[in-house]
Amino acid sequence: MKTSLICASHSPLLYCFAKAPRDWEALQAAYEKREAAAQAFDADLVIAFGADHFNGFFLKLMPAFCVGLKATAVGDIGGFEGALDVPADLAVDIVNHLRKNDVDPAVSTDMTIDHAFSQTINNMLGGLAAKPVVPVFINAIAEPFVPFRRTRLMGEAIGRYAAGLDKRVLFLASGGMSHNPRRYYPVLGDGTPEVTAWQLSGGDDPGSLSPSQWLDLLEVMHHEGAEMIVRGERTAKDMRLNEEADRRFLEVFCNNRLDEFDDWDPHALVAEAGIGSMELHTWIAAAAAHKAAGGSAPVTDFYSVAPELGIAAGIVHGD
Repeated sequence: MKTSLICASHSPLLYCFAKAPRDWEALQAAYEKREAAAQAFDADLVIAFGADHFNGFFLKLMPAFCVGLKATAVGDIGGFEGALDVPADLAVDIVNHLRKNDVDPAVSTDMTIDHAFSQTINNMLGGLAAKPVVPVFINAIAEPFVPFRRTRLMGEAIGRYAAGLDKRVLFLASGGMSHNPRRYYPVLGDGTPEVTAWQLSGGDDPGSLSPSQWLDLLEVMHHEGAEMIVRGERTAKDMRLNEEADRRFLEVFCNNRLDEFDDWDPHALVAEAGIGSMELHTWIAAAAAHKAAGGSAPVTDFYSVAPELGIAAGIVHGD
């Protein structure tokens, strides 16, 4: 058994920015280096930790954690459409192992994922179905928030499971760092009535947007948002891009002091670094799994505040 760790930011604006960020070439080089390393590692199994942006999980039923036994990605902006190659038997084994170790994930026999999974899976692995992938969803957008301690414990349990496999396992995390995409994914009740109905029901409510209308709206709004950033109508402050908060996270994270996150207040982090910073749950889960399986501490490959992309972009890895 050998494991590898990759954590990387994602953003729809990587595919529709109106102006390239200052560090664009360095960011692309860092992504390409990590993509090459992932493909050279040639994992037998990828355990991918991701969130969702009201494309697969809705407030009518929002689990803290969910393991997919089958998964299909929608074609949202910044995402890649298609089916994952999910080894269902292994996914069930992971669920059983977690439940025997005091973590109770939900299970989906037909999980819908969006760019929060598909962008990183596609780019790092060379395609959505290039490798067997077990998707592990973490609620990173809706209150009540998941405590970071629970995410760490889940990751550790998955790492102990992976340590018992005769396989090369890649732990892949997608999301973060500081950013605040509330323009696109508003607090419940702050959006239009049809958006609120979509967030609650995923289209089941008669007053809701349809799935295609939701995807079309996101497409238009992200292109609008990209132009607003260039015109100075949306600033780094508006998007809560916060290098100080990100550096504080990386200092703890890259020194493998993951239990320190147990006491972090999600509400305080959101106030400081935006709702998008909650996607760092995926990093904590993946790093905890890698550490529990005997992997090394994470190393930062790249970090930059990139307002044109709507994010502070980070990439880390562990061997």
